[in-house]
Amino acid sequence: MPWASHKERLTCTQCTEMRMNPPEPFSLHAMAHTSSTEGRAPPSVPPKVAGRTARKEAGDSGYLPTEDQQEIDPSFFSDALRFPPEGFLARSQRKSFTPKPPRKPRLERTLSLDELIWQRRRIFRTSQEGPADPPETTNFSPGSLQGSPPVGHSLAPCSGCHPDQQPLPGSHRASEAASTRLEELSLLDSWEKMPSCHKPQLSKIIPTQSPPPLELEGSFPLLRTANRIDPDSADYRPCSQNFFARAGSSWSDTRLHSRGMVCDNCSTASMKSTFSLLAPIRVRDVRNSYLEGSLLASGALLGAEELTRYFPDRSIGIFVATWNMQGQKELPEVLDDFLLPPDPDYAQDMYVIGIQEGCPDRREWEIRLQETLGPHYVMLYAAAHGVLYMSVFLRRDLIWFCSEVEYATVTTRIVSQIKTKGALGICFTFFGTSFLFITSHFTSGDGKVYERVLDYNKTIQALALPRNLPDTNPYRSSPSDVTTRFDHVFWFGDFNFRLSEEREVVEQILNQGLETDVSKLLQYDQLTKEMDNGSIFKGFQEPPIRFRPSYKFDVGRDTYDTTTKQRTPSYTDRVIFRSRQKDDIQTVKYSSCLGVKTSDHRPVYGLFRVKVKPGRDNIPLAAGQFDRELYLTGIRRRITRELEKKRALKDQKSSTVCSVS
Repeated sequence: MPWASHKERLTCTQCTEMRMNPPEPFSLHAMAHTSSTEGRAPPSVPPKVAGRTARKEAGDSGYLPTEDQQEIDPSFFSDALRFPPEGFLARSQRKSFTPKPPRKPRLERTLSLDELIWQRRRIFRTSQEGPADPPETTNFSPGSLQGSPPVGHSLAPCSGCHPDQQPLPGSHRASEAASTRLEELSLLDSWEKMPSCHKPQLSKIIPTQSPPPLELEGSFPLLRTANRIDPDSADYRPCSQNFFARAGSSWSDTRLHSRGMVCDNCSTASMKSTFSLLAPIRVRDVRNSYLEGSLLASGALLGAEELTRYFPDRSIGIFVATWNMQGQKELPEVLDDFLLPPDPDYAQDMYVIGIQEGCPDRREWEIRLQETLGPHYVMLYAAAHGVLYMSVFLRRDLIWFCSEVEYATVTTRIVSQIKTKGALGICFTFFGTSFLFITSHFTSGDGKVYERVLDYNKTIQALALPRNLPDTNPYRSSPSDVTTRFDHVFWFGDFNFRLSEEREVVEQILNQGLETDVSKLLQYDQLTKEMDNGSIFKGFQEPPIRFRPSYKFDVGRDTYDTTTKQRTPSYTDRVIFRSRQKDDIQTVKYSSCLGVKTSDHRPVYGLFRVKVKPGRDNIPLAAGQFDRELYLTGIRRRITRELEKKRALKDQKSSTVCSVS
């Protein structure tokens, strides 16, 4: 009897010597029924048929003990077919023979597809633990196993458990009825039962080169300088960097779960990648109305949560400037040095510019402002009183937190047909803080101090603000002083207060050099004396002055008045402020712009850090309104200017100079 050339391996529980029978041309299952106890056929059935029947009941493996295998006479089959028994003939006449397919192997429990996938993932996860994992861990990824058993093959017995048994050669009979899923299940089952000594191990991964050294600081240089302190102000202390992060991108998983922004059965990482950088909005907040008038209401537009999201230290940067244009039609070509001084590293959140004796084309001036500030800012409001102009620009993502803007005017010179002297006030509420900005042009003249004090008193009494906006603190307001009805007040303009000293003395102090101590000049300043006496600007304060007098220059030159009048240089252009709470306004920088020379006045500006508090959603909101036509016109001009610069630079590079020798 020829032996098969293929060796089969069994698990340790089936370590018995097996031998395969040669295949038969046909089956006689219906001729005899074998005994299940001994594995032998009864006397009426040939032994070879009994062995084959036993193999059928043994399952797909087809193995029988070697003691049951015996030599059978080949002539037995021919005799049996030539002289069949009487019972067999009688049964064959009554009932036709129908062949049946072999029975499938009996499984304890069929695993579902989910359980199969789970088992694969568990085995793969345990194989990726690391070098400290137990030796049983392995991986089923292609190419990672060495010597792993193929699908449909049995495993070799463990030599440690049965050293006296050796596998016998045999042939392998693959089951055509077994599906791919059953083969995978048998593989997983045999792999779990395999002893640890036969499971292949993953080789250690050795890096080809050492990893690069880590820096002490993992942030980029731009991030490390994100909150630099302005060197010109010792009182300006911005908040630490960890409070300036956006809520939607930097909140921890615990904080997001505590606020109800993430469900328990979903991952926070997927939520962050799905949503934008903005904080996610809960459905219940959308269902509920946020117009409840509560400071701490969840989802309130002007509440504390929204304020902390945009301004963690609850303070904003404000740029306030004043300039007497002297009615000149000519405007500076570039306003960058005026609106965007190079000293501070960052632009401000709000820009307020007051103009006295403005140019005839007021719209052109506003377009120039929009062109300089660029697409990051929009003009919230603009008002005029004769030749007094005021423009308020705000960052475009902050316009939703402003109330409606109100303005009022006061005329101090009634006889004149052209309103050149007077005051213009603009007020609004930002979150829960009320602001009032006033630009004025007082009476001119060296000795008219009393008239200028009268102009101040008339302004604070006649400026009818606010009208529809609620007072944030009515208990501290006064009906006779408009400046007491707001949290923060900025008053700027051409106050026309002079230096009460001869011009020769003033020029001697100014000619001492660039490091001139201007405090000697302020001893003769009329405004400083009146404020110290309490006759004007009660409750106001002015930042320390460290710049040269802004009046009176020759147009287009850096020299003071060389005409026959020989006016004394003075600090006529000023910026002062007042706040209900002490130290709510901190000065960052207070200076003048010497680069703008189209007028006999130099622009004066101040950079301030102002505290802001949350508010109630019971105020008339501006609903994001701004001058869209001005915005589009300014952006078009900005683009055109940049294109012209690039074209000029390109023409300059392409031009050549020819020389004749």
